[in-house]
Amino acid sequence: MAKRKEDEVKPGAPAWQATFADLMNLLLCFFVLLFSMSTVDAQKFEMIAASFNQTFSIFTAGATAIGDGVLISNGVSQLNELDRFINSTGKMDDGETVSEDVAEAVKEAMEKIEEAQMEESEELAEKIQEAIDERDLNKEIDIDFTSQYVQLTLKGSLLFDSGSTELKPDVLPVLDQVGVILERYAQSTIEIEGHTDNVPMSGAKYSNNDELSSGRALSIFNYLLSTANLDPAMVKHSGRGEYVPVADNSTPEGRTMNRRVEIKIYNSLSSY
Repeated sequence: MAKRKEDEVKPGAPAWQATFADLMNLLLCFFVLLFSMSTVDAQKFEMIAASFNQTFSIFTAGATAIGDGVLISNGVSQLNELDRFINSTGKMDDGETVSEDVAEAVKEAMEKIEEAQMEESEELAEKIQEAIDERDLNKEIDIDFTSQYVQLTLKGSLLFDSGSTELKPDVLPVLDQVGVILERYAQSTIEIEGHTDNVPMSGAKYSNNDELSSGRALSIFNYLLSTANLDPAMVKHSGRGEYVPVADNSTPEGRTMNRRVEIKIYNSLSSY
């Protein structure tokens, strides 16, 4: 009888594979432990990111340098968010107190930006004032400025009849000159705001002062776009009704001053 062959013994896995598997398990546990120990406040992280976004040239939209390396752009308002974040928290997520030097640097940067904005608005106001003087429009247009914009104010009685949004024929030459000024000097957003007194509307086409002020701002908007070479995307219009008075509505003179249209020419450094 033939001998039966002995059962062949299959070899096991190499020893190095077991060692390697143990090492991978240890590494996995190590990184899971590191991850569990690290926490990130997502909201605060987004606030910090937003404060730098469109402010420094390493991000989109570019930036301009003024002073000793302070960077600004049309997103300069983000610095306000960063300042509020530092002042409101006072500490970083790991408990480390924010350096007073950092807070002081942010404050100085904002002051420099404010100065630069005011200087640009003042220069723009001077140029527009010269243009108004040349055209003898001082009786029709008042000019003022802030760090954000130069404002042209036109009296409502000059522009419209009571309760109407239709421009008076006599004022059209004035608006033509305003359009020329805007073409020449407006480099950023233009906003047209209509304002009224607090006398309630009665028996008119518009049911309240909000509608009336909006309609008047829209009339100026449509006329300027039809006569001047302005980018419609850069021109806004809004009605403010009776809510932003500049004089006492209890007197006829005050109500006359409150019935007005304001054209705000924002400077190139504005955060608007």
